Amino acid sequence: MSKKVGVVGVGYTGFSSVTPDVSWKEIMFQAANRAYHDAGIDPRKDVDSFITCAEDYWEGFSIFDEFVPDQLGSVLRPTCTVTADGLYGLINGYMQILTGLMDIVVVEAHSKISDLLTYNDVLSFAIDPVFNRPLIDLGAHPYYIAGMEMKRYMSETGTTEEQCAEVVRKNKLNAMSNPSAGYEAKINIEDVLSSEELFAPLKRLDISPLADGCVVFVLASEEAAKKLAHDPIWIKGVGWASETSWLENKEWGRAVYAELASRQAYKMANITYPKKVIDFAEVDDKFSYKELQHLEALGLCRRGEAGKSVEEGAFDVDGVLPVNTSGGLLGVGNTLEASGLQKGLEVVLQLRKDAGGRKLPDVECGLAQSWRGVPTTSGAVAIFEV
Repeated sequence: MSKKVGVVGVGYTGFSSVTPDVSWKEIMFQAANRAYHDAGIDPRKDVDSFITCAEDYWEGFSIFDEFVPDQLGSVLRPTCTVTADGLYGLINGYMQILTGLMDIVVVEAHSKISDLLTYNDVLSFAIDPVFNRPLIDLGAHPYYIAGMEMKRYMSETGTTEEQCAEVVRKNKLNAMSNPSAGYEAKINIEDVLSSEELFAPLKRLDISPLADGCVVFVLASEEAAKKLAHDPIWIKGVGWASETSWLENKEWGRAVYAELASRQAYKMANITYPKKVIDFAEVDDKFSYKELQHLEALGLCRRGEAGKSVEEGAFDVDGVLPVNTSGGLLGVGNTLEASGLQKGLEVVLQLRKDAGGRKLPDVECGLAQSWRGVPTTSGAVAIFEV
């Protein structure tokens, strides 16, 4: 049985606030077609399994994988839905190949959030219906949870609003070098701090805006990967975890799910000192403070030091640890279940030297981390290497 799994193809669409000219089926077809071309495969002949990452509430109908085969080329082929973030789907595909039953697996994740008129209501429905949802029903927005967490995180670590604003400035600037990004901008810290306060202390610009888009990965066993790709990008380690779903019991100042998931991934990848091995990282930044909190949870900097590090430029494209060179979700857009796969996409593009004007020199190992968003405490980590 093969011990290694490689990424042999990727395909993706641009990311945009609205895509009225295409349906969700069409963006999936576009990304899948590009991934198959990139990998040099025929989905009807070469692929053993297809995975789509989708939540029925986002889609507007149930049993979503029944609507997937046409545009992915998986008619009458093994197809399943992972109702979680795209990195969870990637990990599922990884494990399918490790069983020895599959040689090539396709993983798809997408967002067509512009079609949904009740985003806030769907988020509210995910909250505990007895103790917490009544507060939302009184008029509060689910993002108030993030505002409270940000306040607690800053209190425990000494992180400042200015340091969180620096994350926004950096990521939106990085996005200007990414032609697929939907929310690139050249702004300064004062622009962020003066933007409308929505969920204290979260300002409008602290929040990653929603976006449509699709990402498709083609995974292959070691034997198949070496036949298909001259230089496959190997998945070195993976991890995933969920903390408690109870708001009353969660660790408000720490991203425990990221701590647990990264430990699992580091152990699998045989990494003892991640700061010495990881050359760059794509971490979830649905809210500005989450990038800093996640970097600390991943062990890429000490607790309470991420804010100071971002101020000093340590996470810039030319810093000691480039973070979110794609622009992050603040610059690319929050693509819901596709967010984690978009993180993985940037890592793969950088390792393949296909990142265009934002290409990093001499990188060999990158980390992608995801968080499913409010109100969950679920996240995943994947480590890639050349």
